[in-house]
Amino acid sequence: MFELHIQSAFTDDPGLEGPAATRERLKGCFPAGSTRRMTTLGMMVGNSLATAGIRAGDSVVYASGYAESRALESFIDSFPQASPTLFQTSIQPSAVQQFLIGRQRAVGEFFPVSGGALLCFHALRAAALSPAPRVLVCGGEERGTWLLEHGLASDRTYAFAIALAKEGSAADRGVIRLDPSEGGGGLSLSAFFDMLRACTPVACQAAPGWRMRIEWH
Repeated sequence: MFELHIQSAFTDDPGLEGPAATRERLKGCFPAGSTRRMTTLGMMVGNSLATAGIRAGDSVVYASGYAESRALESFIDSFPQASPTLFQTSIQPSAVQQFLIGRQRAVGEFFPVSGGALLCFHALRAAALSPAPRVLVCGGEERGTWLLEHGLASDRTYAFAIALAKEGSAADRGVIRLDPSEGGGGLSLSAFFDMLRACTPVACQAAPGWRMRIEWH
């Protein structure tokens, strides 16, 4: 069994808000000029980490199935007059690394995690197995355009960050437990995001052989 205590949680669900509007909404959360080199997903995940309360020495687990695919779409769409700015954005480091570089933050460990139906479980298990006493699990996606038609992009935009501790305290907001089970199935990252956003008790299958429970205080 793995048990992780939720110290803080932040979710960002822009709905049908376009990338330009999202960038305008979040640009004041970062040092002046730094957002020009950040992807929209980088701004969303970075703001989520800052709001959830990242600290020096924390471990960070970053979960995303498609990562910066939206930035790549924008660059390719700029042809035949290829945009140097969009090219620069499309090859930027991951969303978390953009935030850490921009804020000049140091963390203990950084675990990027990718995958399909088991992405959420792998991210939580990485947090549980990390030697750090405090781990931030973050993630997100950007809604794709033409890559979506080929199953290579997300159908929605969202970002989140939760601060998890190995030891509980009276100030905790809740707890996540992973227990061995006989069931199959998996839990998508977007479904996990919806659970965090709703802040309601959850009991579901996270992966074959593992059941997840979320309790809120």
